[in-house]
Amino acid sequence: MTADLVLEGVHKSYGQSAVLHGIDLALAAGEMLVIVGASGCGKSTLLRLVAGLESLTAGRVLLAGQDITARDPAARDIAMVFQNYALYPHMSVFDNMAYGLRIRGRSRSEIARRVEETAALLGLGELLARKPRQLSGGQRQRVAMGRAIVREPKLFLFDEPLSNLDAKLRVSMRAEIRRLQRRLGVTSLYVTHDQVEAMTLGDRLLVLHQGRAVQLATPMEVFERPADSYVAGFIGAPAMNFLSATLLPGGGGADLGPLGRLEFADGPRPGPAGRRLTLGIRPEHVALDPAGIPFTVDLVEPLGSETVLIGRLPQGEMLALKRAGGPPPAETLAIVLPPAQFHVFDAASGLRLDPARAAG
Repeated sequence: MTADLVLEGVHKSYGQSAVLHGIDLALAAGEMLVIVGASGCGKSTLLRLVAGLESLTAGRVLLAGQDITARDPAARDIAMVFQNYALYPHMSVFDNMAYGLRIRGRSRSEIARRVEETAALLGLGELLARKPRQLSGGQRQRVAMGRAIVREPKLFLFDEPLSNLDAKLRVSMRAEIRRLQRRLGVTSLYVTHDQVEAMTLGDRLLVLHQGRAVQLATPMEVFERPADSYVAGFIGAPAMNFLSATLLPGGGGADLGPLGRLEFADGPRPGPAGRRLTLGIRPEHVALDPAGIPFTVDLVEPLGSETVLIGRLPQGEMLALKRAGGPPPAETLAIVLPPAQFHVFDAASGLRLDPARAAG
């Protein structure tokens, strides 16, 4: 069973402290939207507002075309999977999964059928008689998911459900959540601070920063065309490198001071000469070249098939680069910064600056 979710001008304040500033979004039926951002940006608050666990300061929440803003959580037909699993320790796996159906007055036969079908889907069929303390972290998370799935809700809400798991288990559970969500076709909101989860799970990403929606797009669009310098620095590992520059007359290039000048490969940027810019380039796009800029290596991070190098340019600017293979041959290398790989942002606002022809 699927539904559309619409948020209109959602605001949330605690006294004089504003947490969310006018969030607008619409999810298609069956879509998974991942909400990502740094701690304290309002991700979990937004999820709780949709669930009805907190009240809106302003705005509306619509589900399947119905305004549910004032409805009690139990009347919203929404299932939530929490970070801490929230299982009843004294109940068996079967009873944990069946609890929501029992309080809704479902028959014993229907409860048994739904729980057994869901347990089979999640590989929990042999664990139904166990208590949560007898399960691993991954099994507990499956039970928490099963409790949500068995209700056949209109909307799934996931609040950092994998953050308590080890790295290997997170990878397998991430794939399982995505497989199940696609198979069930239930519209879903997924909150995480982990950008790998965000990039791999979402049909679209909503990037929050200080309670504001700074970009809503597909994962690859967010990565390849970040809306501002915050998104550019948040999405991607290692983080994007940033250099200060000023716009040259005519907008066709930038002056990076001691690093020289570069000509924009895709056309001029708007603004007067001298406009302050922030230029961003991802570590994987920084290239080694014997005739390039001197680069002093301060830290080597081997990652197996590739290595991250963190170091300094001649004027002290910090830079990271990613290269295939093992450690570098020397402590001082030479690099080039390909003009075609630069992202251009306004230094004051942080907003992306696209070529002038696109801005008009």
